[in-house]
Amino acid sequence: MVNVIDTRCIAARTPASFRSVKTVNAGGGMSQESMSGQRVVVLGGMSGLGLAAAKAAASVGARVVVASSRAQSVSAATAQITASAGVEGCVVNLADEANIEDFFSSIGRFDHLVYTAGEAIRLGELDTVDLDAARNYFGVRVWGAYAAVKHAHSRINSGGSIVLTTGIASRRPLAGWSLGAMICSAIEGLTRALAVELRPLRVNAVCPGVVRTPLWREMSEGDRAAMYRGLGELLPVGYVGEADDVAEAYLFLMRERYASGHVLVVDGGAVLV
Repeated sequence: MVNVIDTRCIAARTPASFRSVKTVNAGGGMSQESMSGQRVVVLGGMSGLGLAAAKAAASVGARVVVASSRAQSVSAATAQITASAGVEGCVVNLADEANIEDFFSSIGRFDHLVYTAGEAIRLGELDTVDLDAARNYFGVRVWGAYAAVKHAHSRINSGGSIVLTTGIASRRPLAGWSLGAMICSAIEGLTRALAVELRPLRVNAVCPGVVRTPLWREMSEGDRAAMYRGLGELLPVGYVGEADDVAEAYLFLMRERYASGHVLVVDGGAVLV
């Protein structure tokens, strides 16, 4: 079932706390933890990492709510998610705190918040950076995440979690990556601070390296292909990953009950080379 809604949506019925079920595959291999009975809200779930995380959660039985500022994008994303428990699509302006508050008030209780929202960043040397544009990038990536957690945490069921998104620019920035490094460092600091402040609610972050996603859409097709090719030759794993590779990290942090304040790096070994 797919339901596209706005910030006035009526909440689906959710359990008081999440249920976790272990399933064993037919071959008798390692068990996989189901998320049946859990509700996962993905802000920025229209493409790239967010959509991949939403698909991954849905594939293990979660009911998924995806949200974006554009109704057309919401409809396109929900059409790509196969969810036996259902998927809801919401339109919400992540640059507007009042709109974010209305959104969480309308959807009711849930189990996990995943935040991946953010526009493609134009990288450049310090002297070329437009500060007004730079502040706008912080608006959704940092302040949007801050506002989302502010208005979401009290609505998350016992045993649930928050998973934010950062990047390896905070750990190994290249020339021209000062803006990206600032944003990623801010999210990592926020993750650790919130894990302490909101305990026992778990707060973690996924830290991907370069992945084939729409994040790089501002680059020309030729430049993008050259970047993927060059990085793939350098990375210890030998290739540039896809969004689905990183989605497993979001699932892990949602399900790992003993992890909080952790930043999980998934970069193909990029910080080593």
